[in-house]
Amino acid sequence: MNHDLEMKVELHIKELVLHGFAQRDGARIQKAIEQELTRLFIKHGVPTAFSGSYEIPELKGDSLTVRAEMEVEAIGAQVAQVIYGGLEK
Repeated sequence: MNHDLEMKVELHIKELVLHGFAQRDGARIQKAIEQELTRLFIKHGVPTAFSGSYEIPELKGDSLTVRAEMEVEAIGAQVAQVIYGGLEK
C-alpha cells in the first residue's frame, strides 16, 4: 500500500444495535469503534470493493465474544473489527 497518497474515507453508520449494554456506555463504545476503524483503515487500507461512493444497506458481521470483565473500549474495538471484516466480504 502506498502511504504517500491521501484518501478521505467517510463512513456513516445509520444504526448499530448492541443488546445488553448500559445506555451510559454508548458514547465510550462509539468512540472506541471510531478509533479502531480509523486504525484499521490506516493499517489495512480501504477494501478494494470501494472505488467511490458506496452504500451497504445492511452489514452482517461475524459474532464476537464479550466477557463480563471486559472494558467497553475493548468491546468497541471488537465491534469495529467485525464491521471492517464485513466490509471486506
